[in-house]
Amino acid sequence: MNPIVDTVDLDRPHSDAAGTATVAAVPLSAVVKILNPHGLHARPAARLVQEARRYDARVQLRNLDTGAGPVPATSLSRVAALGALHGHRVEVSATGAQAREALQHVVDLAERRFDEPEPAATEQAAPVAHNGGPLAASPGIAIGPAIPIRSADVDVPDEEAEDEVVEWRRLRAAVAEVRRQIQRVRVTAAQEAGVGEAGIFDAHLMLIDDAELLDDVHTRIRTGLAAPRAWLDAIGAVESEFAAVPDPYLRARAADVHAVGQQVARVLVGAPEILIDGQGVVIADDLTPAQVAGLDPTRVKGLVLASGSPTGHNAILARSRAIPAIVAAGAGVLAIPPGSTIALDGTSGKLYVNPDADTRHQLEALDERARAAATLAMEAAHAPAITADGVEILVGANIGSVADAQAAAAHGADLAGLVRTEFLYLDRREAPTVEQQVEVYRALAAALDGRRVTLRTLDVGGDKPLPYAPQPPENNPFLGMRGIRLALAQRDLLHDQLQAIVHVAHETPVSVMFPMVSTLDELLEARRRLQHVIELDGRGTPDDLQVGIMVEVPATALKAEAFAPHVDFFSIGTNDLTQYALAAERGNPAVAAIGDPLDPGVLRLVDSVCRAASGRCLVAVCGELAADEKAAALLVALGIRELSVAPASAPRVKQAVRLAAAAPDHDLLPQCLTATGPAEVRALLR
Repeated sequence: MNPIVDTVDLDRPHSDAAGTATVAAVPLSAVVKILNPHGLHARPAARLVQEARRYDARVQLRNLDTGAGPVPATSLSRVAALGALHGHRVEVSATGAQAREALQHVVDLAERRFDEPEPAATEQAAPVAHNGGPLAASPGIAIGPAIPIRSADVDVPDEEAEDEVVEWRRLRAAVAEVRRQIQRVRVTAAQEAGVGEAGIFDAHLMLIDDAELLDDVHTRIRTGLAAPRAWLDAIGAVESEFAAVPDPYLRARAADVHAVGQQVARVLVGAPEILIDGQGVVIADDLTPAQVAGLDPTRVKGLVLASGSPTGHNAILARSRAIPAIVAAGAGVLAIPPGSTIALDGTSGKLYVNPDADTRHQLEALDERARAAATLAMEAAHAPAITADGVEILVGANIGSVADAQAAAAHGADLAGLVRTEFLYLDRREAPTVEQQVEVYRALAAALDGRRVTLRTLDVGGDKPLPYAPQPPENNPFLGMRGIRLALAQRDLLHDQLQAIVHVAHETPVSVMFPMVSTLDELLEARRRLQHVIELDGRGTPDDLQVGIMVEVPATALKAEAFAPHVDFFSIGTNDLTQYALAAERGNPAVAAIGDPLDPGVLRLVDSVCRAASGRCLVAVCGELAADEKAAALLVALGIRELSVAPASAPRVKQAVRLAAAAPDHDLLPQCLTATGPAEVRALLR
């Protein structure tokens, strides 16, 4: 049955008494009948809200069968709680400059059942297998029972609220982070289960951006509540509205509201989400980096993620914690019964469910050999990594804390090849002082027993906002104000950090590294700021101070010749370089298989940097490619003379270097650079 339209003739402009067309004298209205089998539940409601927000009009809805409303059509929490069931009549009214267009559009949407798939199609739809299959993410063998994971509700502490502006920024930053999380999960759901099933995540996105909900949170913050309590109280009120709806299907959507509310709350308070029941292999759709960081390696033998990317931060953390893992395994793994025996090879990306005795024996033999090799590597960890033809390659560690620096020293790292200094800036209400930074940098140097420390200047931006360095929203923060761009704009932040770096550089070998450099002007301006700080310090340039840049932008790699005279070293961040070169975001599971750092196009960019730097400055790799033992021979042959990896990976990378040759006696290099794709490169490396 088609929706019933009455009250206004949509083809005739409304006029005032003088006959002049007007946009707001009397609301335009129509009545539609809800044709969706489950009524105006989350997904069709999200579609309605999404479309209503497009127009310069105030659109309201009223349920004529229950008397509920009117409610704004731009608020998901209000629309979904309207209780509009199949067959109910809903009055739609609109005022404003685009009232007529908005009203007609809502009527058309209702006729199309708000673009919800036909019930038969939904019932018959089968899950779509992951096209690329599981991807290796963290090396090692893991065998054990599949263990369930569960989420615990956030326990919000009784904290005293800061200034209203601070608490509101805190809330907005948490919502922005959760929005990114949901968008990535939505991509996975669309790929694995179809666009229709992914629609629930559109509802989640609409909910966290709901103007009425956020206004309620803001009002509560104004009364003196801290952001976490204000958020949970406001979202709790919405959840209660859903729970009170008579229809059981709509009432069940309260669980979705609760889940989204908890997701934002966890970000606000930094709470861990995953609780492990038992020991074995964790299977999950996806985990945040914080969740991976919270896993207990003594209980979690391995990790299987339905989505994710090998270059995602969660995979990086799994590698740094020596937890074997595979990612992008597909939605089917979520149906594996708890307790099933899981065997995974995090090196090859192979996954076995209830493997037979022969397969299990083979994996156990592989594991035994790997453990023996790891023991040998650890025994030689503190010896230099010298290639078969006598060239020494520095193997450093990527660190983000003093504990990481201690682990790097224990695993024989030659230096800190990358210190992610943003760990000092995140999760704070104000920037660290110069004195606080000096204290931490000294502690890093002490933990490394005087080895060189490479301090990357603050690398944050639209994707990692700081409450004390607010920025306007960006449509694509990965291409916006981040890295050196933001640092140069935030003069005080950069000045203080350079002041702390110069101070410590007079005491211990230090390298300063500027991130996300894309133009020579940026480098020259950064060097001018550094020189200004050195002059203010008054002790001259520190003897062991070196200056370098991250090479993450393809254009920077291609014009490395212009940068070389102004740096002591290049450090190639292959994670970002790969995602920019291949237009494949590193955290997007839908394109995880595309974003491969062994793609010949990426390798040619690395080659371009090495050729420009030859005889002039050192070239390092600090991305995840540096930890790939099979790639060591290729990187050394290209001209890389420093590899910086997770602390625990340093011993085995050193072993891989010792088996390589700086001047290979075959045509490995040209073959890899002219290969058709990363699979061919891997075959050549084998």
